[in-house]
Amino acid sequence: MSKDYYNILGVDKNAKPDDIKKAFRKIAHQYHPDKGSGNADKFKEASEAYSVLSDDKKRTEYDTYGQTFAGHSTSGGQGGAGQGFGGFDFSGFGGQGGGFDFSQNGFEFDLGDIFGDFFGGGGRERVKRGRDISIDVELTFAEAVFGAERKILLSKTSRCEDCIGSGAKRGTEMHTCGKCNGKGKVHETKHSFLGNFSTVRVCDECQGKGKVPKEKCPTCRGIGVLKRQEEVSVAIPAGIDDGEMIRLTGAGEAVASGTSGDLYIKVHVKRHPVFKKEGANLTVDLSLKLSTALLGEEYSLQTLDGEIKVKIPEGVSHGEILRVKGKGVPYEKSKRGDLLIHLSVKLPNKLSKEGRKLVEELRKEGI
Repeated sequence: MSKDYYNILGVDKNAKPDDIKKAFRKIAHQYHPDKGSGNADKFKEASEAYSVLSDDKKRTEYDTYGQTFAGHSTSGGQGGAGQGFGGFDFSGFGGQGGGFDFSQNGFEFDLGDIFGDFFGGGGRERVKRGRDISIDVELTFAEAVFGAERKILLSKTSRCEDCIGSGAKRGTEMHTCGKCNGKGKVHETKHSFLGNFSTVRVCDECQGKGKVPKEKCPTCRGIGVLKRQEEVSVAIPAGIDDGEMIRLTGAGEAVASGTSGDLYIKVHVKRHPVFKKEGANLTVDLSLKLSTALLGEEYSLQTLDGEIKVKIPEGVSHGEILRVKGKGVPYEKSKRGDLLIHLSVKLPNKLSKEGRKLVEELRKEGI
């Protein structure tokens, strides 16, 4: 049965790309496997849904046919081999990695291997991938507005810098792997009640490279990766909002003979005591004396760019907004939003005798 990707992300079928992106970020943060309350299955399901609905072509195919034809299927497996035997998907036997294991019943084979050999799936290799990492970063209001560069120290499994992930000591010779004879794969014959089946595995001696070093790297002991502290530079884009997520591809944990995972950075923005952000604009409240509202005045205002002079025109009303162009949030390279000054007129709670006379004179003039 086809999966309802819209329901998985909690959006309707007319959802805009930004709404789909926000919905996925919320679910990804909630169910990320690295969190204590995470759920790997729901995270994977949401990622699958987002990969389809965020791509215009795949989304159109999914809306029209209930599935896509570019490497995804609505049954959750990869398209291509293994999907073409009477419409039956054998990937359900093996989940993500292997097959349905009968070893507990005395048989030593898995259906994933057998059907892979029968239907062409045996030649498809899964690239190993390191774990994703999720961290939180707190920013000041000004850093969120103008952007910032952050250095983050992470303790994670990283590629060995001495051997550049090869596992070989620098300058050492590489020899053909004796276990796989340089092919990077090992053929195995498995016996079952259905007969003998030949399977292909990645060689665990050379990790599929076909070559082994004469001398292993002394730092990582030939593994190619090791646990260490690594400093990661993060460029915080200008105008980022509280709760947004930044993804650094390949900055997660490394794995031997595979690709590194990703680093997800959730941003928390501190509130500013004066300014607020509304899209590309900044807003601030300015309280005026009655005399300033009537007669006008030049006012000194401290902004995120420094002190500026704001001319208050004569006869402004309570609730009016003054606009200072180009003092808002940067966007689209050299463009910036505006600073919106919300004016409020503060009336005196008590008038002196002289002040009362002056107001009475104003009343006589119809003011």
